[in-house]
Amino acid sequence: MNTVMWALVVLGVLIFVHELGHFLVARLVGVRVLVFSLGFGPRIVGWNKGEGTTDYRISAVPLGGYVKMLGESDDDEEEEGGPVYAKDAIDSFAVQSVWSRIAIVFAGPAFNFVFAFFVLVFSFMLGVGEVLPVVGSVTAGMPAEVAGVQVGDRILAINDVQVARWDVLSQTIKNSDGRAMNFTIQRKEQTFIIPIQPQVKEMTNLFGEKVKTNLIGIAPGESMEVVSYGFGEAWSRGAEQTWRITDMIVTGVWKLITRAVPADQIGGPLMIAEMAGKTAAQGTSSLLFFMALISINLGILNLLPIPVLDGGHLLFFCIEAIKGSPVSETVQLYANRAGMTFLVLLMVWAMKNDLTRMFPF
Repeated sequence: MNTVMWALVVLGVLIFVHELGHFLVARLVGVRVLVFSLGFGPRIVGWNKGEGTTDYRISAVPLGGYVKMLGESDDDEEEEGGPVYAKDAIDSFAVQSVWSRIAIVFAGPAFNFVFAFFVLVFSFMLGVGEVLPVVGSVTAGMPAEVAGVQVGDRILAINDVQVARWDVLSQTIKNSDGRAMNFTIQRKEQTFIIPIQPQVKEMTNLFGEKVKTNLIGIAPGESMEVVSYGFGEAWSRGAEQTWRITDMIVTGVWKLITRAVPADQIGGPLMIAEMAGKTAAQGTSSLLFFMALISINLGILNLLPIPVLDGGHLLFFCIEAIKGSPVSETVQLYANRAGMTFLVLLMVWAMKNDLTRMFPF
């Protein structure tokens, strides 16, 4: 039950942020917004200030949301039988310049990136668990064991550069180009220096690919500390982490498209629900990091040039800006049908992968 609740919280917040981007920029350029909905399908609850105002609603199917603007479709009649608005009215989406329409559509994904950044900044200020550079295990026959490194040793520095966290230690070793380095080690009350030359090994990366990397044969233990950063440092780390997550997701999507990563790695709503529950149980910072990850993922996926997604609309608008006239309605109709079919098949495939992971046979 907690898993479902946290999944709805995470998805609800991220959908709200995405649609809020469309809504605010639409209002900024003077477009009338008819509906702001969390969820699809029949309206469950909602409120508005009367005829001609935005109907804010929660709808029955909680797997998305939408902002309906005047002039987006040929029929702007309200579902409840409200007034029909003129598509060519001054506050219609259809009569705005192509650049205003691009700004409105792009604002949704953009808000997902901005939201992720601020969530990460807040998380770093709140306090994040940092793995300390304390050796938890030593691999037999690898350079660290040969050099005399032992479980419980704390690595203080590499080549006189201070090492405060395990990720810094790991990245320094990987970037060594195989050169020998001097490790300053603390063992109980003793501190001494050991020269170690990393060994090139073939490993499996995050995307299941075989890659060569520099290793010395150590793994972290369970030593951690919660570190809270000041505003300036949190701002810097938030920007860095936002870029890292973005780069990782873009790389992953590209590898899926080029089939460098098998399609069975695609996850769906069940995986998101499971991860939401797990991260919530680990604490507020873990949940915030997960929300930032999903928010960036949502922003990137919506920018893909697939009709019916924001990226598909942006593609049509960019073509319009170049050729000076809109893409024909017939082309858009068939493209949107193809895009919707693709997304439905993708969702079915993702659900199949989720069920296979949860109930392996």
